[in-house]
Amino acid sequence: MKMTYFGHSAFRIESGSAVILIDPFLTGNPHFKGDVAEATKGTTHIVLTHGHFDHVGNTIDIAKRTGASVVGTFELVQWLSKKGIEKIEPANTGGTVKFDDFSVTLTQAFHSSGSVEENGTVTYLGMPNGVVLHFAEGGSVYHMGDTDIFGDMAIIEELHHPKIGLVPVGDRLTMGAAVAALACRRYFNFEKIIPLHYGTLSILDPNPDKFKDAMEDEASRILVPEVGKPFDI
Repeated sequence: MKMTYFGHSAFRIESGSAVILIDPFLTGNPHFKGDVAEATKGTTHIVLTHGHFDHVGNTIDIAKRTGASVVGTFELVQWLSKKGIEKIEPANTGGTVKFDDFSVTLTQAFHSSGSVEENGTVTYLGMPNGVVLHFAEGGSVYHMGDTDIFGDMAIIEELHHPKIGLVPVGDRLTMGAAVAALACRRYFNFEKIIPLHYGTLSILDPNPDKFKDAMEDEASRILVPEVGKPFDI
């Protein structure tokens, strides 16, 4: 499998014939310096953790251009369908959507989910989620979404044994570095941990240094990839 980090919470994962985007916030993402069309070329699936603007991002334009299927909680994908996305895969917490080369399971996340419309009203977009991707080629990836720590992370580990953890560490809008490190050390046996959701908004921690420090003797498991550069997992 090949993965590319685009900054904030956005990833591209290529496995078999699938090209998957998770939370493709590219336009307006200060860490992303590339071309959106090139970065999202060949996309077959888009997986969304929740409905905030910095996670839905470029979903509508990408899905219309590529014909990708969009996976997310029921309310979120129904809302997107009203905006012109033709291929949606509604799910909800605990449910699994299966494709040829991978599956997506929605997990809990402790956050919120909604869209602030042009007239200032807020549209509720269902519960926020984390997502676990299991691949036919082997291995699984757990993107926590935006969340705080919670005790049922232990059950996610028991059920899914994720190899790669994509973990928010930026504080203020998610758990901060120390709590994220506690979650990783207490509940998971990740081979690699990729910190995310930092440095893109002024209210977030600017980098993952605090997280590295909090991981102490297990900091060797942390991978901070170069934005926009593909790497193997």
